[in-house]
Amino acid sequence: MGTGLLSSAVSGMQSAQIGLQTAQHNISNQNTLGFNRQRIVQASNTAMLTGAGFIGQGAHVSTVERMYDQFLTTQVNRAQTTTSELGTYYTQISQIDNMLADANSGVSSALQDFFKGVQQVAANPAQLSARQSMVSSAEALVARFQGMGNRLEQMYQDINGQITTQVASVNSYATQIAELNQRITIAQSSINQPPNDVMDQRDQLISDLNKLISVTTTTNRDGSFNVFFGTGQQLVVGSQVATMTATQSTADPTRMTVGLQNVGGVQELPESLITGGSLGGLLRFRSESLDRTANQLGQSAASLAM
Repeated sequence: MGTGLLSSAVSGMQSAQIGLQTAQHNISNQNTLGFNRQRIVQASNTAMLTGAGFIGQGAHVSTVERMYDQFLTTQVNRAQTTTSELGTYYTQISQIDNMLADANSGVSSALQDFFKGVQQVAANPAQLSARQSMVSSAEALVARFQGMGNRLEQMYQDINGQITTQVASVNSYATQIAELNQRITIAQSSINQPPNDVMDQRDQLISDLNKLISVTTTTNRDGSFNVFFGTGQQLVVGSQVATMTATQSTADPTRMTVGLQNVGGVQELPESLITGGSLGGLLRFRSESLDRTANQLGQSAASLAM
C-alpha cells in the first residue's frame, strides 16, 4: 500500500515537473518568431482493480500540445499576403507618380513651355528670339520624353530582377517546408507525438511564403503539408517540391515571367495564377500600371510628333 501511495505521489510530481518545463520553454521562447505557446495534457493512469473497486494509480502527461488555431492562422496568412501585394504595388506605382509629378522630370511643365513658345511664334512669326525659344522648348520636351522612356525601361529591368530574386526565395521556402515535412513525418511515426517546435517552424515558413505568393495548404495523415498556389498548382507535396523558374516570356523576351519546372521542361504560367504577395504585386503592377503608362507615353509622343 505504501509503495502504491509513493508511486502515485511520484507520478504527480513528474507530471508537475513536465508542466514546469513546458512553462519554462514558453517563457524562453516568448520572442521566438512563429512560436506557439504549449501546454501539457494530463491524464489518469490506469486504475488497479481490487476487491474494494478500482484504486487510482496517479497521473501522467499524455502529450504536450500547441495552443494553435488553424482558422486564425489561415486568416492571418490571407491578410498578410494581401498586405504584401498592396505594399509592393504601392511602392512601385509611387515611383511613376513621383516621376510624373516632378517639375524637373515630368512632361506637363515641358509641354506647357513648348506650347507657350508656339503661341509666341504664332503671335509674331518674324521675331527671331521667339522662334529660338520655341526650338529650345521643343528640344527640352523631347529630352523629357526620352528621359521618362529610359526611366520606365529601367523599371522594367528592375522588375525582371525582382521577379528572379523572389522566385528563388519561393523555391528556398518550398524546399525548407518539404524538409520539415519529412522531419515531422519521421517524428510522429516513431513516437506518435507531434514535434511542436518543428511544426511552429513550418507554420512560420508558410507565413513567410505567403508574403511572396498566396498559397493554401492541406494536411496529410502523416502530419505533412501540401502547399498549392494559383488554382491548385502544386508547390510542395509531402517531401516533394515543384521548382519555380524565372524565365523569358514567349510573347516578349524582354519580360521575365514565372514558370514551373516539369519533366518536359519549363511550363510558362499565366500571370493570373500568381496572386498575392510581393511577387503577385509586381506582376499586377507591371500589367496594370507600368504597361499602361509606357503605352500612353508612347502614344502622346507619337501624336505630338505627328
